[in-house]
Amino acid sequence: MDISEIQHAIEALPAEQQASLAVWLSERERLQWDIELEQDFSSGGAGMALLDRVRAQVGRGESTPMAENRHRR
Repeated sequence: MDISEIQHAIEALPAEQQASLAVWLSERERLQWDIELEQDFSSGGAGMALLDRVRAQVGRGESTPMAENRHRR
């Protein structure tokens, strides 16, 4: 089955089943995003270098946490 057949099959579903499918797809995407974030920010993950740089900037006083700047707006 190719994507156009899947799309056609979805369009043929009643609205309630389309909505249920949309919820399922959204939840599936959210869970996948959670897995990717966990991998990126675990030891050796791709995001750890960025996190380390930000922590170093804050430690040197070059940046401050956002909460400290909110009252200045």
